[in-house]
Amino acid sequence: MIYNEAIGIIELGNIKIKCVIFKINNNNTSKILSTALCDSEGIHNGVVVNLSKASDVIRLCIGRAEKKAEVSLKRINVIIEQAEFLCTKLSKNRKINGSKIHKDDITFLLKEAKKQVTLNDNTQSIIHIFNHNYIVDGKKFIEEPIDVYANYLSHEMTFVTMPKNNIKNISQVFIDCDIEVERFISCTFALAIQLLNNNDLQFGSILIDMGFEKTSLGIFKNLALINSMTLPIGVNHITKDVSKVCLLNLDESKNIVKKIDFSFQDNKKVFDKNELLIQSYFEHTNFRKISKNLLLNVIQDRLNEIFEELKKQIILSGFDPKLGNNLYITGGGSNFINLSIYCSKFFNSDVKKKELTQNAKELPGREDDFLACFGALKLIKDGWETEAIPQLKSSGSDKNNFFSKIFNNLT
Repeated sequence: MIYNEAIGIIELGNIKIKCVIFKINNNNTSKILSTALCDSEGIHNGVVVNLSKASDVIRLCIGRAEKKAEVSLKRINVIIEQAEFLCTKLSKNRKINGSKIHKDDITFLLKEAKKQVTLNDNTQSIIHIFNHNYIVDGKKFIEEPIDVYANYLSHEMTFVTMPKNNIKNISQVFIDCDIEVERFISCTFALAIQLLNNNDLQFGSILIDMGFEKTSLGIFKNLALINSMTLPIGVNHITKDVSKVCLLNLDESKNIVKKIDFSFQDNKKVFDKNELLIQSYFEHTNFRKISKNLLLNVIQDRLNEIFEELKKQIILSGFDPKLGNNLYITGGGSNFINLSIYCSKFFNSDVKKKELTQNAKELPGREDDFLACFGALKLIKDGWETEAIPQLKSSGSDKNNFFSKIFNNLT
């Protein structure tokens, strides 16, 4: 690890582009040198849709952060989340025949899994590999079972991939800004690092990030991301549904949705005694009778569409929140009034809004704006014991464990 060198992180969001520059001190503590926020343009759900606009806003955001920190970045870590992300869980096996398990056995299984993922779809590139667990003669091991005598070894891994062309387009944006991409980091993974505690990540938890134009799901166990997906549907779709069905202005619809009690028990502030939308909400359009049932059904239909898709993925992952796996909701949608109550009923589990940790509250600036960036900071500084990544350039952590290091030999 190179200490006292400026390290950059940028998150490509739908609403904001966020940049953090920090350094790692000699005592392995981090110091934030600067942060910057810019309105997002040319990027939608992590995909470049206008190269020129994306380049301009990214150059502006990085430039602001560099000016504050009085540094010039050559490389940067990019946080993104795309609906086109693929999360693939693989299990590879090898006969040990009563011998000790060696490093080469695990390297072989990891190479075979990587080869299979690459051959199955050569249009995708790997951005994360997680070790879920090892199974030795039918017994689960979370850590590498080196020097354990065994007859049979099975290694379970999760691969997160994204389309190569998407990578090329994002990389081109940064090339146009005279900066090189160090690595890509899943926003869901970065959020989990920042928001979830060790018990959540170790014993099983589910994180739902309900954003403006997307909703992401991350399922974690044994300190690994074991499943992830992103829907290109977010809270803005609820607003647009209300606007379209009720013939309301978008600003009016946004104001109404913000005032709705999502427990659907008490909405006296929105509807009158006749269960019609209160006239004061018609700020830009002519007043008309809009029934409570119509408006709430529009909202519930879209919510159910989102949550049904997430529930399918949770079930496919073998998770059951009723069995003790914590389920959290975060993002802009989590600020809706009593949305966690509606989620709890839908998933038949206690869904909790994930608040900032105390450490996060002590960070400078608007902490909720930079949650994923701060999670990525921890990842870059300390590494992640269940993640295998190629060590790019000279950054990385001295704390990289065996699983991380063996991936460096995979070519």
